Formats: sequence, structure tokens, C-alpha cells
Amino acid sequence: MFSKNQSTHQLGVSLTKKGVAYCHIAERNIQDAQRLKLVGDDVVKSLNVLSSSLGLSGECRLILAPSQYHMVQIERPNVSEDEINQALKWQVKELVNIPPDDMIVDYFDGPELIGSAPKLNVVVAAKSELSSYVNELHQEDITISAISTEEFAFAQLLPPQDDAHLLLVQQPDEELVILIVKQGQMFFHRRLRGFSEIAQKSQDELAFGIIDSISLEIQRSTDYFERQLKQAPIKTIKVLIPNENESFIARKLSENTNVAVELFTLPEPFVNYREYAVTLGLFAEHEVAEQPEVQDEVV
Repeated sequence: MFSKNQSTHQLGVSLTKKGVAYCHIAERNIQDAQRLKLVGDDVVKSLNVLSSSLGLSGECRLILAPSQYHMVQIERPNVSEDEINQALKWQVKELVNIPPDDMIVDYFDGPELIGSAPKLNVVVAAKSELSSYVNELHQEDITISAISTEEFAFAQLLPPQDDAHLLLVQQPDEELVILIVKQGQMFFHRRLRGFSEIAQKSQDELAFGIIDSISLEIQRSTDYFERQLKQAPIKTIKVLIPNENESFIARKLSENTNVAVELFTLPEPFVNYREYAVTLGLFAEHEVAEQPEVQDEVV
């Protein structure tokens, strides 16, 4: 699953609303994995714990918290490739709360629809904020090789396949995310609000309304994928919700759909690290569609 030509020491770091999660990988095995609470609600101070107090080093892939970026869809601007990033800043300025001169942007193509103008999905973050994270980590022996988003990190866990698969995924204490991935490309993404505390719910609470609500969102997502995007039906629903009721959730979801529902399977060395799965995605060795990475403008 992990690239053989990467540094022997790799660090996957995920920023969340409550802290920082990391996996330290050496020789293709996890050496350490922890979740650290925010230090005084300060992300930079929390990253300092990684780089100095814990003595971690190596190549780092950084995954931003959902609150640290925007992902919006717009019509592709009619400009040349070397002008597109600058044009995007002005097209999205009314859609995000970041001034154009502080924007860092990247994009990926939206699914092609017959009769519709080409669309781009644009990822926007604040350069000033990202620079502070990069500078903190670079003070020590950590080299950031990629900065990406939660959606793409999860999507990259799935090897490219001709059939479409729906992923229902979550980081601890974060919201549920629905992704539809086909041939290594993310066709659809949706963040489900109101489910961040699902790990604290009993099976009775889950069965009495919560799982039905999730099933409804899954159905809406698959309907859009099949009817609006004109795609063949999804093959499976893969669940990665790392809490003690994960299997129960998958089983109850399967009762509400004709699509096969299964737990997402991580490679054997990593099966006990499901809550850190998002930090592993950016090290996938299989070929995937190009993803937005913003480190070049930040470093």
C-alpha cells in the first residue's frame, strides 16, 4: 500500500478541531501513533510538540482540518493553464472568507456532464495560516512533502477500480464524510453535519433514527451520482467509522439498501490503526488521479 521509493521515515499528520493525530512510519511499519489535544487552542504550539518534544522527523504529509479550507465548484475559467490559478482566486472570492492576496488554491476537474460547461472543484486555504504550520515543522527535521484535505486522504486509501464505491468515513470527533470514488477519481463528496458524536451513541440510539438518517444521506448521494452524473450504480458501500459500534452500523446500514455494505479493510500491518486511517492515505503506493496539493506555494 505504501510507496517503496519514499523516505524510510514518514509522518502522516492530520489536523482536527480538537487536536493533532499522527502516525510515524519507518520501514513500512507504524512505529508510533497518537492523538494530541490542542495546546491552548493553538495549532502551531501543538505542531511544536510533534517536532521538538516528541522528537519526530522525516517526510511529512499534512492533512488540513475541514475548518482550514474551502472546497467549491465553479465553471472552468476560459484562460490558459498558466493563468488558471490566478483566475480562480477572483472567481471564488465571493464564495470564501479569505482575501484573494492570502489565498492559496488548487483544483481538480469535476465529472464531465454532456451539455454542461466544464466544472472545476477548487480547494482554497489561507496562505498565512499554512505558512505558520510549515515554518514550525521545518524548524526541526520534518520536511513537508504534501498538504492535502481529509476527503482526498480518505479517497486515496482505495485502489483504483473500474466500479464506483461509496466510502462512509470518519475521523474521531469529526463529522461523517461520504465519498464516491471510481477509477481513482473522487466523483462526489459530502460532509454530514451532526454526527461528530456518533461514537458516544448506544446501539439503541443508533438504531432509533440515526442510522436511518445516514441511510437517507447515502441514498441521496447515490441518486445524484447515478441520475445527475449519469454513472453506473455503485458496487459497494465501505464503512470506516472507528468506534466500538462500527460493525453494528455497517450491519444496520445493509438492512436499508440493496448494495453490499462492508467494513473498509486496511492492510494487515495497519488493521489496529483504523482511527488513524486518514493519516495513512497520502502514502498509498497505487496510482490515483491527481489530487490538489498546495505545498509548493507555501514552502
